[in-house]
Amino acid sequence: MDSVPPTSSEGEAADNMVRLAISDLVKSYRLGDESIDVLRGLTLDIAAGELVAIMGPSGAGKTTLLNCISGIDRPDGGSVAISGREIDYQSQSARTQLRRHDLGMVFQFFNLVPTLTVRENITLPFMISRNVGPGTDTRVDELLKKTGLTGRADHLPHQLSGGEMQLTSIARALVHRPTALLADEPTGNVNPKIGRSIMETLRQAAKSEDTAVLMVTHSAEHAAWADRVCFLKDGRVADEIRHLGAADDVRPILDALLALGI
Repeated sequence: MDSVPPTSSEGEAADNMVRLAISDLVKSYRLGDESIDVLRGLTLDIAAGELVAIMGPSGAGKTTLLNCISGIDRPDGGSVAISGREIDYQSQSARTQLRRHDLGMVFQFFNLVPTLTVRENITLPFMISRNVGPGTDTRVDELLKKTGLTGRADHLPHQLSGGEMQLTSIARALVHRPTALLADEPTGNVNPKIGRSIMETLRQAAKSEDTAVLMVTHSAEHAAWADRVCFLKDGRVADEIRHLGAADDVRPILDALLALGI
């Protein structure tokens, strides 16, 4: 990995290749009479097929960033655009549709429906949008194969390992071919070996699905699977490094964390 200065775009990628564009994002919260500035003009672009890891200390704005992108929170300033469409300029119904069809979400704690099988959990986004059609089973079978879950398709979540539950969550997030995938500590609840399998799945998904993947992680080992690692400090991207080496080379990440005092 080589150090490069912070940038608002991925290399020389053309604008139409940028899937997720975050520009000058500002967000603060009230704590009694005090205003806490969490995001302070954060700018970040993620291209199609790119996996970007976000690292930083507690309170740096990692979860707030994901919440502003997903629409859980509204930013105080700046913009979030998915494939050129700024979320805040859409109507409420349009924002809902944008999140439903253009964003996939993966959480640390899986959020699977306990009474549904693996296959049914993966199919759920189609069911919610009432978009189950002739190609649904084919798409679900494709993702079961990609995640190695074909033999577990008819199992309920309580019959799965933690890694299998997270892979089910990833397949569900990818089923409608989202423009961008947000992953909040996706390896935080599994052992290191399974974590590597999850990271391999996310990286392959970014490439094969042409999806922009943004992942928050505290693990340097898992961040090393990313194309870029961006370091948040004081509500901004303080530095970033590009992945040019092996996935198990964590030294540049640890060096960057040390240099930034994170």
